[in-house]
Parts: sequence; structure tokens; C-alpha cells
Amino acid sequence: MPLKIKHTITFFFLLTGSLYLHAQDSTLVGKSLRWDLAKCIDYAKKNNIQINSLRLSQQTSQQEYLLAKAARLPDLSATGSQTFAHGNNFSNGDNGRHSGYNISGSYGVSSNVTLYNGSYINNNIQQKNLQVQSANLGILQQENDIVLQITQAYLTVLLDKETIIYNTDLLSTTQAQVKLEQQRYNVGSVARKDLIQLQAQQATDQYTLVNSKNAVRNDLLNLKQLLVLPTDLSFDIMQPDTVIAPIDSISSFREAEQTALQNRPEVKNGELGVKIAQFDVEKARAGYKPTLTAGASLNTGYANGQGVSFGNQINNNFYQQLGLTLAIPIFTKRVVKTQVEEAKISVKQSQLDLKNTKITLSQTVERAYINVQNARSQFDAAAEEYKYSKESYRIASEQLKVGVANTVDFLLQKNLFVQAQQSFVQAKYNALLTLKIYDFYRGVPITL
Repeated sequence: MPLKIKHTITFFFLLTGSLYLHAQDSTLVGKSLRWDLAKCIDYAKKNNIQINSLRLSQQTSQQEYLLAKAARLPDLSATGSQTFAHGNNFSNGDNGRHSGYNISGSYGVSSNVTLYNGSYINNNIQQKNLQVQSANLGILQQENDIVLQITQAYLTVLLDKETIIYNTDLLSTTQAQVKLEQQRYNVGSVARKDLIQLQAQQATDQYTLVNSKNAVRNDLLNLKQLLVLPTDLSFDIMQPDTVIAPIDSISSFREAEQTALQNRPEVKNGELGVKIAQFDVEKARAGYKPTLTAGASLNTGYANGQGVSFGNQINNNFYQQLGLTLAIPIFTKRVVKTQVEEAKISVKQSQLDLKNTKITLSQTVERAYINVQNARSQFDAAAEEYKYSKESYRIASEQLKVGVANTVDFLLQKNLFVQAQQSFVQAKYNALLTLKIYDFYRGVPITL
């Protein structure tokens, strides 16, 4: 895998699409920070918007699970009504008209509980519990994604900073050579074109160094935005003492593949998806079975004009009711059958999704394994090229210093050295990155 980290970071940055200013941590505003990779990863896990959104979804799943468990309990409700009526009435006794009013009220308490509904409640509880577990795995999966993004962005900045060191050294060497060549030109021992060629090379080295510094600023900005840090925060990374390309042997692909298939959250989530879909089938089949519910109620009431006191009426009208209701589905116009068949289709779809997840993961791990091998071979070749190009450049520099080499040959050798140096640095970080990604799929935490 070539180390086109900058393009990768830009791609991931566009994917996130939710780096809003209002989501930034206000406690960091105006501060200056220097973080290592572990701190960057820890902060991203706590503050990434996608991860926090999934945490809210997990809380919703937890509430739905509690609601499903509560379906086993009886409900309880109280009702009460109070009526005041006024009207004009005719009296047969005196053939006159008089107005009057009437007051009445009714009060009651009722409760219902489901005794049997084809195990729908039990299946629903188990399904909701699996959905909570699935939500937790979704969080882990998103955390894994952000870890890889942060690692790639962090190594990009390290690569830029090391490139600055090399380019600064090159510029310093060229400046010393120009100074020496100027002295020779002043005494007439070299032609003006030789001096100008070295001065042009100095300008080129200066331009390259400026580009390297600009790359650090841009890539630090990418990392800062990936972390969703405040815009007015001064941010930089802590460089490790040394960054060494890995030379240890890597584990076999089969071992890494089996470890990933057994432990990666996306696979576990896919397996839960099959189980969740299977519970939908059982819940749908409950529509074929009868439902038995128990109900109880207490009711009383009163009305004025009865010649009986309020308390006596409440007592006299008090009655209790206890009953069972059995509902047996006989003909549902294919509603239940359709629900069952659709649930079975969902099971097959979730099984296909799981299979696709496993295939994709296996292919990703295999690609990571090949990338490690390729990157290591490239690093070995680049290190060998850099070793001899560096020595050739040293010899050419000494020859130019004593005047036994012409400027054209020296600049040609220097360009070869610069190319070898760039390839070496690139290959070193590429080898480190590919190994970290491969080990990550094996369950090894990323550290520097």
C-alpha cells in the first residue's frame, strides 16, 4: 500500500462531514496543546460526533429494552368523572315551571395484565436486549474506524516533520557550498555559471523546505479538524524519540484472519443481526396463537336527589369486577402469514449481510498482510538505495569542495541523493503504518 496518507486523510475528513464548530470542546478554547498519539486517540473516542451519536442510539435501545421488560407487568389506571347539570323543569303538581340542577359522579380503578400471547413479550425482551448489545458493538466499530483515521493523520505529520529535518540539512549544506563557490569565483578559480548553478540549487532547496513546512501546517490542520478541536486552539503533536521501521517477523495471514473474524465488532454485530431477525420471526408467529388477558376493576358513583347521603351512595354503588379475556385468531386475511414470511426474508438478508461482512473483513486483512510485505520490501530497497546514494553524495561534495568535480555532475548526484532520501523516509513510515494497521486487525492496540 503506497503511503498516500494525505489523500487518505482528506477522504476520511470528507466522510465524517460533521465537524461543526458548535460541537467543539469549549474548555480547550484559547489553549496550546501538544499531544501524543495515545492522547489524540483517547480524545477522539470521547468527543467524536459519530461515536457520541451512536452512544445516544445505545441509550435509546436501552430504554426500549426496559419498556419491553415492563410489558410483563399489569397496568393500573384510575378514572373519575363529575357532572353538574342545570335546566328548567315542569312540575305536574302546580302546573308551574321551576329551575333546578343535578350533580352526579362516577369513579373507578382498573388493571389489566397479559397472561399469554404466544411468547411475544419474552421474545421481544430478548430481542431488545440483543439490540442493546448491537448498539454497543456499533460504538466499538466506530471507535476502530476513528483510531485508524487518527493514526494515519498522526503519522502524516511525523513524516512531514522528519522531512523538514532532512530538507533543512540539505539547505544548510547547499548554503555552505554556495559560500565556498562564491569565494572561488571571487578569486577567479571557477566560472560564473558554476556559481549560478549552485545558487539556483540553493533556491530550489529553500523552496522545498518551505513546502515541507507548509505540509506540516496543512496536515496538522487535518488532524486538528479530525479531532474536532476549537479553531482558535494552538495544536501540535509530540514526536517520539525515534521512529523505527519494523523489522520483526509478522504473523501469518490465516492467524490474523481468524483473530479478526472472531473478535472484530462488525462480525459480532452481524451475528447479532441474524439473531435479532430470527426473533422477528418468532414474534410474527405469535399472531397465530391465542392471547389471554386478565382484568379487574373497582367502580362506584353517586347522584343527588336520591334521598341517600353521598357516603351511603358510594358504599351502595361500589362493585368489583374480575374477568379473563381469550382472543383466538381464526382468519386474519393473510396478515400474520405475510408478517412471518417477511420476517423469514429478513433473516436470510441478515445472513447474507453477515457473510458479506466476513468476506469483506477477510479481504481487508489479506490486503493489509500484502501491504505489510510490500512495504517492508520497499523499505529494504529504499534503505539500500539511500545508503549508497548518501555515500555517493558525500564523495561528490568532497570532490566539489576540493575542485576535482564539476558542478553539473555534483548536482546530478545530489538530485539522486534527494530522491533516494525522500523514498527512504516515505518507505519507513509506510512500513510502520501498514504494520500498525495489520496488527490492529489482529487485536493489537496501536501505539508508537
